[in-house]
Amino acid sequence: MQPLSEHEGVIIPFNRANIDTDLLLPKQYLKSLEACGFGDFLFDDERYLDPGEIDTPIASRRRNPACILNNPPWDKGSVVLAQANFGCGSSREHAVWALRDFGVRVVIAPSFGDIFRNNCFNNGVLPLQLAQQDVDTLFAIVQSQPGICAQVSVSERRLQVGELELDFELEEGRRQRLLQGLDEIGETLAFADRIKAYENMRKAEEPWLFKG
Repeated sequence: MQPLSEHEGVIIPFNRANIDTDLLLPKQYLKSLEACGFGDFLFDDERYLDPGEIDTPIASRRRNPACILNNPPWDKGSVVLAQANFGCGSSREHAVWALRDFGVRVVIAPSFGDIFRNNCFNNGVLPLQLAQQDVDTLFAIVQSQPGICAQVSVSERRLQVGELELDFELEEGRRQRLLQGLDEIGETLAFADRIKAYENMRKAEEPWLFKG
């Protein structure tokens, strides 16, 4: 997993609430269990004028010019700004894979679906939760300055957009995993030597538990 310490990217605004995981990545793309290659299908129903499948050539599909993701500079954006309950709906981790593969490293919203939020942390994407008032202020800035960038510091827990600076809360354990590029399994494997030493100690002290 790619570490996330400092990030700067164009803000992609979606000024609506309850963007669910099916909108982020429709169900037909769940056929693939590979954890990569989903960036072209992010917001698929809004991004294309015709339906697609996992094996439909992207070059053959008609892009919707009204979709923000099809227009510069947002087509290269990496910070999503949205309203409450972002990532609600099903538990599909594929939705986060699609965001990550598109290039998104930070999602800013007043609240998130619980499972989606956990999936973000396990895939190197920061779900940055702010107060509604601060999110509304950010939308006003983005509306007046389309294409503006956000600067996000995980190490300092700080967000800057133009002249606006905001501190945000981030649990220390998750902050460290983002900084080190570790998911929960990777964090556990960092203690592999200690785990092995404990197993060997148990085998020596209680060998009957390991027979057969």
